[in-house]
Amino acid sequence: MTGSYDGVPLARPSAGLPAKSLGKGALWLAAFLSGFVIEEPAPYELYMAFLSIVWLACGLKLRREFGPLIICMMLYVAGGVASIPMAREMGDAMMYIAVSSFLAVTAIFYAAILADDPQRFRIIQNGYTISAVLVAAIGIAGYFHLFPGAGYFTLYDRARGTFQDPNVFGPFLVLPTVLLIQRLLRDSVLKNLHLLVPLAILLLGVFLSFSRGAWGVLFAAVLLVYFLALVTEQQLYRRTRLILLGFAGLFAAFLLIAGALSIDSVAEMFAERAKLVQEYDGARLGRFARYSLGFQMMMEHPLGLGALEFNKYFPEDEHNVYLKGFTTYGWLGGTVYVALALWTLCALVPLLFKARPWTAFTQAVFAVFAAHLILSAIIDTDHWRHMYMLYGLAWGLIATDKIEMKRQRSHRPAPAATALLRRF
Repeated sequence: MTGSYDGVPLARPSAGLPAKSLGKGALWLAAFLSGFVIEEPAPYELYMAFLSIVWLACGLKLRREFGPLIICMMLYVAGGVASIPMAREMGDAMMYIAVSSFLAVTAIFYAAILADDPQRFRIIQNGYTISAVLVAAIGIAGYFHLFPGAGYFTLYDRARGTFQDPNVFGPFLVLPTVLLIQRLLRDSVLKNLHLLVPLAILLLGVFLSFSRGAWGVLFAAVLLVYFLALVTEQQLYRRTRLILLGFAGLFAAFLLIAGALSIDSVAEMFAERAKLVQEYDGARLGRFARYSLGFQMMMEHPLGLGALEFNKYFPEDEHNVYLKGFTTYGWLGGTVYVALALWTLCALVPLLFKARPWTAFTQAVFAVFAAHLILSAIIDTDHWRHMYMLYGLAWGLIATDKIEMKRQRSHRPAPAATALLRRF
């Protein structure tokens, strides 16, 4: 027997659960598993591969409204495929591009899910937030060695949680952190006191990752969301409240950081990581030198160098996703990625000021996505699972707005009919 999930045919569970509830649970689990990628293939990848196939087979629509995402992702991957023969280790290069292809599919999946029913953002938000709080708690426990074997969840004396790298763990926590802060800004703080505990866990998790990128992403995203809350609030007393909450938030963050820095090991690591330029950044062939040399090299390699080849010419990887776009995906992939990033950002801007039930979520996604684009200039984000999720969520929201505008236009009376009505 079959049922339906918001118009999408799905198999009805034998236990008698409504297919709609089963679909929501499956989507929630996808968002939840996004935080567990310490080993590859991760449970998230296996589950998303299965879920995407099932949903597409059951009729999930690929709409023209998020066609730019589909086309750009296809061209991006095509550039990577064309660069495979350039690699010395073709097997590794093929696997790398295969992972890129899968992640592109996940972005399209999230876009299709939201475009089909924008209210599903609540399910994704809930699953992502609970996952992030749990992952942050695991990272904190690992850092302080709160149980035997907890050190497994650290790397280089930095919390990494259930991720391979602290530099991915920290940024992953930013979106749910921003969403909780945003809720405190918009709603009564007294009615949301229960959010302070998960918020503190997330903030401490970001801090203990000792990722300068994560700190910067969090600061930029929170600042942008706070600014959007101020400029979109029309009532004076609520603006005054936002200003007071801003000062209170700064004071609370200061107390949290001061408490963490009272621990000697934390203070020592913070002093080391807080340096703006590390030795591996400014060395002769350090991160910044590799950017210039890498882009010069790409002028002579239209198909790129091939996946995982850059570190055979230089001491380390690109650590710049825009440079990596050209080295790993050729001129085609590099150009398309930059175009997609800017297109996504510009297409989201008009949505920030429209009265929609999901406007606050849109603002949070925009702020975190914009901050990640800046971060991408100093780190490789092309295989970050949550980065592709951000692309998918962004284009799902863009498509939703276009669909809503079409619906409104179709319900407007014709000009002749409007003139006739005015006579009466």
